[in-house]
Amino acid sequence: YMGTLHSMDPTLNELIASPTIKWVFVGGKGGVGKTSTSCAISAQFARARPDAKILIISTDPAHNLSDAFRQKFDSTPVAVNGFTNLQAMEISPSLQKMLGTEGMSVLGDLGSDPLLADLQGSIPGIDEAMAFAEVLRLVVSMAADVVIFDTAPTGHTLRLLALPTIMEKAMSKLLGMQAQFGGIFSQVASALGAGDTEGMIEKMTKLRQIVQDCAVQFKNPELTTFVTVCIPEFLSVYESERLIQELATFEMDAKFLVVNQIVIPEPANKCRQCRSRIGMQSKYLGQIEELYGDDFHVVKCPLLFREIRGPDDIVEFGSFLLRPMTAWDEDRVRYWERE
Repeated sequence: YMGTLHSMDPTLNELIASPTIKWVFVGGKGGVGKTSTSCAISAQFARARPDAKILIISTDPAHNLSDAFRQKFDSTPVAVNGFTNLQAMEISPSLQKMLGTEGMSVLGDLGSDPLLADLQGSIPGIDEAMAFAEVLRLVVSMAADVVIFDTAPTGHTLRLLALPTIMEKAMSKLLGMQAQFGGIFSQVASALGAGDTEGMIEKMTKLRQIVQDCAVQFKNPELTTFVTVCIPEFLSVYESERLIQELATFEMDAKFLVVNQIVIPEPANKCRQCRSRIGMQSKYLGQIEELYGDDFHVVKCPLLFREIRGPDDIVEFGSFLLRPMTAWDEDRVRYWERE
């Protein structure tokens, strides 16, 4: 069942070799190896393209990048140890937290702004949207060649993709208020302590432009793809199917699917638990093959002997994304048996 009957290459080679790709989103529900996978993808890009600038960003509040690479990251990009061309950053998807961090406060102190408080009330998700717009602004200004997003568990990712719509609503509401009340708008705003409304509208206009540009890029399969990560269990397969359908409504390319934690039968192994697990997984691997085998690159990764910690582990795990281990391979297993 680890083999594949289909014509789609069961690896991420096409992604890593793509000369045009700029944005790679990695997502799936919690606990399926999403962060390990996104780190491994970023490491493979860094190795395959030594002259390119690769950036990995975690928008997951749990911030596992630091754990995976065994190095502390925060909201400013830092070079990843062991690589010359890979940087990492972790951002919190809340505006208050983010604008608190130095260098992010382009929009001024929006947290206490009554005008924006009203906006937040009338447009759900606006604070998160503005925070993410800020992130995009930062990323665009850094001019990285490939950006990998380690996204938060499923629901979050999709809100991120709804960003342009939310920005549009916010802008039209703001401009509507300005048009309706004209000069009074500015006076009332400053009386309320909202400060320079012209400046604020200008900043939002700039942000909106960046968001719109990115949104166009996100729908271009030459530039953007979404790598869905799952494990061969009911809930994960179901969740991934929902995610992939939803990505289709955002017109985002999602032709790569990574299946982690697959138990590979060891020759002469009498472990009953392993056998039963292999039976259960093969049922779901069959379903995955049926659902996705014809149109997706389904990449199957083995259950490892231990956790993935540090750059060496990440590179080693990445080898499974490019050269799958379809049967027990003593040489490759041995690495993971080392403490």
